[in-house]
Amino acid sequence: MDTVNVELFGQDQKVLKALSVARNVSVTKAPVLIVGEAGVGKRSLGRYIHQNSTRANKPLCIVDCAESSVEVERQILGHRDEESGRFNRGILEQANGGTVIFANIDGVDEEFQKKLHKIINELPDYDIDVRIISTTTRNLSKLVGAGRFYRGLYMQVSSNSITLTPLRERPNDLQMLVKHFIHEFDTEERHIDVDQTAMDKMLMHYWTYNVEELRNVIESSLEELEGSMLTEECLTIGEKKTVNVIQDDESDGIRLMSLKDAEKLLIKKALVHTSENRTQAAKILGVSIRTLRNKINEYRNTGSAYFMNLR
Repeated sequence: MDTVNVELFGQDQKVLKALSVARNVSVTKAPVLIVGEAGVGKRSLGRYIHQNSTRANKPLCIVDCAESSVEVERQILGHRDEESGRFNRGILEQANGGTVIFANIDGVDEEFQKKLHKIINELPDYDIDVRIISTTTRNLSKLVGAGRFYRGLYMQVSSNSITLTPLRERPNDLQMLVKHFIHEFDTEERHIDVDQTAMDKMLMHYWTYNVEELRNVIESSLEELEGSMLTEECLTIGEKKTVNVIQDDESDGIRLMSLKDAEKLLIKKALVHTSENRTQAAKILGVSIRTLRNKINEYRNTGSAYFMNLR
């Protein structure tokens, strides 16, 4: 397992506090819930906790709960191979003595949430000892209040909570990371510098996918760069090369739909990504908060389940 590079988390006081909490909690067996936007480093922090624990030499298994409900259950509970007939153990059993990371735990199917809660409770009966770390981009407490996440499972995974601050709120870290990634991708040893116009553009960008998006932008920009100065014109922000940081599960199967349905889907995705923070969602969408509010009310009046449950 690659050692987590703590430097990539940054030096912002909120980040340093999160790392301090992670170090302190790593020596315990207590569950940890890591909260933050996409691409901010939640899984890396989970690995960091594992690597600083007494379980560091034991397995670390990760299941992405944003995958299909069938696949998530197969990974957690295990499944029998159709061709060989051999039973493949689930990750809870595979990670016995180590750590399991439930990435995007808010994506667990509502029916399976209660079952997962029961399974975790019964692990000691089967001599299975795992440390549970979960990640989410959502406000799970709010989802519990709305009846969209099982309270028992929430209490089970959230006894210790760590929040990672978005990159756009850490300008000093952003500048440090720009230099780090330039050094990482500058294979020709050109000693590349960044002019102020390029840095200003990066400081003004929203960075929806945080560190992952920044890394991708720097890499693709350097591929096209001629010379040793990264200017505003060289940056690939907003171009197709930055799109691959979006996970496949975010695409909703790219299908033809009406403009009205596409608008509703885009607004829903912006709200989900920002943990239903309407101000941030409006910024991403490039509309006023009033326009967004009117759209939400419109979708509520048409009976759209997601928007009816919004607070």
